[in-house]
Amino acid sequence: MLTNPAYAGAYAYGRTEHSIHYEQGQPRRRTRRKPSQQWWSLIRDTHEGYISWKQFEEIQHMMTNNAHLGDRSGAVKRGSALLAGLLRCRRCGRKLMVAYTGNGPFVLRYVCHRSALDNGEPPCITFAGLSLDEAISREILTVLEPAAIEAAVLATKQETWQQDEIMAALKTELEAAQYSARRAEKQYDTTDPDNRLVASELERRWNDALQKIQRLEMRIEEVVRDRQVAPVTREEFETLAGDLEAVWSHPETDARLKKRIVRTLIEELVVDVDGQAGEIIAVIHWKGGVHTELRIPRRRRGYSRAHTPKEIVDAVRVLVRICSDETIAGVLTRSGLVTGMGNRWTRERVTSLRSHHGIPAYSDDRCKAEGWLTLTEAAHQLHVSGITLRLAIERGEIEAEHPLANGPWVINRRALETEKAVRFVERTRTQRGRPALAVSDQGIIDFSAT
Repeated sequence: MLTNPAYAGAYAYGRTEHSIHYEQGQPRRRTRRKPSQQWWSLIRDTHEGYISWKQFEEIQHMMTNNAHLGDRSGAVKRGSALLAGLLRCRRCGRKLMVAYTGNGPFVLRYVCHRSALDNGEPPCITFAGLSLDEAISREILTVLEPAAIEAAVLATKQETWQQDEIMAALKTELEAAQYSARRAEKQYDTTDPDNRLVASELERRWNDALQKIQRLEMRIEEVVRDRQVAPVTREEFETLAGDLEAVWSHPETDARLKKRIVRTLIEELVVDVDGQAGEIIAVIHWKGGVHTELRIPRRRRGYSRAHTPKEIVDAVRVLVRICSDETIAGVLTRSGLVTGMGNRWTRERVTSLRSHHGIPAYSDDRCKAEGWLTLTEAAHQLHVSGITLRLAIERGEIEAEHPLANGPWVINRRALETEKAVRFVERTRTQRGRPALAVSDQGIIDFSAT
């Protein structure tokens, strides 16, 4: 049914080809299906089909792509690999394969060892696939959110138009039915009562017309009742679009559905590994011809997803100059950061992080000896306000470190003795008490005495 053109209302002849070949001196008959371009005859719309010819061609195209042959992506499967069948090696041009390692939970890896299987050559590249899948998921969500809103708004408008067309058609049909009922009534009234055969036939027609009017009125009431619900606004669609990421990341979401969405938007991905930079280079070939290059950090050997990110370690290395472990834990939690296992930061976990990375603990004596100050301490030393000092730091007049957006500033005493810092202090003192505008240019506020 899926491959025969007769079900699409078309007549076809010469779809197969028979040939004779010899095996060990014995003739053997071989039959093969020919492509549609080589058919002897193809006549469309010769009879009524179950499906249209366009649907038939779409089905043939889908079946061809689902066949796992050559460079085809193949049908989507149940595995967790989001990009299975779409990755191509930048070095050899072959498709990458999917490998799952471990005894559960399985670890996803993308490998290019087709050259090793076919030609005995060394494998090209191999890397963990979870980080690449997450990066592509973020790109997909970025592309889908605005398009999903526009599609939802357009679908709502189209549904409204369809309902208007249905209502107009029902009203027109109701008018025609009412006309037929009035005509049947007049014919029945003018009929001779003694002619029972004609009178019964006209009465039946009149009753049928009245029943049709009743059905149409009930149908119109149903349509009106369904349209009483207020249409969804664009703001509500934007709220729903925000939930798309939660639905995409939900563990019960079918992986095959996400793969179909990815294949609808992406033609293929060309990937490579930069060993020196420790990055995975992926070039996304979107449907339509647009290309996007991504560079995804690659974890070093021995590291896992449970390791704390390097940015947090660097922040702790800076904050430990002026903060205790308990204070650092509060700053990390306030910044919305979690451990590699997804837990909240506590004093014990900060201490464990320092011990693992060889970071010394906070010491008041070492802090004073090395000259580390907070923003408040530095402002008090310069005899300026904290806001004035922070603005000077943002302008680049005084050097300071700010590892976390919601964390403290870390300033060294030597940064307050530079030439720029001295000029800043002098300028602040000379401007202190001086109004921004002359007294003659300032407005007068006259408060009423009543």
